[in-house]
Amino acid sequence: MTVSAINIGRPFFDITLIEDEATFAVRGSAIVLNLSQSPLRLEQQQLSSLQSAIVRRTALREVNWAVVIEGFESFDEEAAFCAEVRRTWPSAFDVRKEERLRGVEHYMSPKVRIGEVGLSLYHSASVPLKVGLHRDHPFCPVPGFREVHTQLVGFGKMQQCRERDLSTMYLEEYLAPGATHRPMYDAQGQYPWHQYETITPSIFMAVELLPAAALPLLEKTN
Repeated sequence: MTVSAINIGRPFFDITLIEDEATFAVRGSAIVLNLSQSPLRLEQQQLSSLQSAIVRRTALREVNWAVVIEGFESFDEEAAFCAEVRRTWPSAFDVRKEERLRGVEHYMSPKVRIGEVGLSLYHSASVPLKVGLHRDHPFCPVPGFREVHTQLVGFGKMQQCRERDLSTMYLEEYLAPGATHRPMYDAQGQYPWHQYETITPSIFMAVELLPAAALPLLEKTN
């Protein structure tokens, strides 16, 4: 049984990774994302694998593996809150050096990896964002990489396309605080062309689930 504090969101968010807890009390408001293959239960409801929701003053039950985010609504003025985030986090381009991120108002927290899960937060400041369609994740050297995004602040959408061209879009999912889009990868871990786009300035959490075979390779590069 483990309850681990994740520091990447501070001072803006309190993030907790929970493993193998029979119950976990949420005393205020929190976004809960179930990382387990088995359901997470609360009251008469459940969250299936990679589903999320906002919960308030309740107990989570049968928590095999989940992330809990607090502080997502603990601010008086959203624009001022986001401005402080921009002053604190570096640009995603400066951290990741991906050409598609050059000149984009996209900022990121530090990233943490605990076992096979990687967590990082992103603030997308412009509308539209134009982060760029992509389908590869070069930092994961083996097949089977899985990723979802959970909205914390503001509103966004995840777009999927047949080709590297927005005119070929075939699916668009809207994201409000507490929402996680449906997984995009197929059984082989292959992704369509996709991108995150803003509706308003936004903050979301990227959740990376790495295949076990990738872990020793990543440790060699760290």
